Amino acid sequence: MSTPSDSLSSPVGPSALTMSRREAVRRIALLMGGAVIGSEMLLRGQSVAGNKVTPMFSDADRALLDEIGETILPATDIPGAKAAGIGAFMVMMVTDCFNAQEDAAFRDGLVKIARACRAKFGKTFLESSPAQRTELLTALDAERQAHAKSKAADAPPHYFQMLKELTILGYYSSEIGCTQALRYVEVPGAFHGDVPYKKGDRAWFG
Repeated sequence: MSTPSDSLSSPVGPSALTMSRREAVRRIALLMGGAVIGSEMLLRGQSVAGNKVTPMFSDADRALLDEIGETILPATDIPGAKAAGIGAFMVMMVTDCFNAQEDAAFRDGLVKIARACRAKFGKTFLESSPAQRTELLTALDAERQAHAKSKAADAPPHYFQMLKELTILGYYSSEIGCTQALRYVEVPGAFHGDVPYKKGDRAWFG
């Protein structure tokens, strides 16, 4: 669960988001095999919040999103999604960039995860062990893939698709993701068309 493409893998500040969001969205769209949900509004710098009447996310919601993100992209020799403030990033994206239908599907997904975890393990997601969290999200990822093959064209994506995309997008456009998960070059130098590579080398960000 630690690679961007196959993984269940400080919040991004305005300046960092402005600097890297276009490239981050492009890369994540390639990884996920399509357009990133909410990316059109993100790239335009617009908000759909004024068109929606939805309740605020609670601190408990942010804590749950942090732990879901951490299960998708856990800490290894570098900090994971939780350290990058992924819960706050997801709340910002859903509030500002998701339309009403996507927003409702996302929030309903959090309720479904809570119910599924309680039914499967008899406890909340936050009370569950890392292995139990991984087991649950792996099952949801399989459900997501089946949903993608059968959903109607105008239906919102599966909620786990949203969670997975936002985790990867938020992490790899955060300071931690850019400078520690990737090899960061603040001021790129000359072009080198043939650079030695060995399996496991981190991608570059610059």
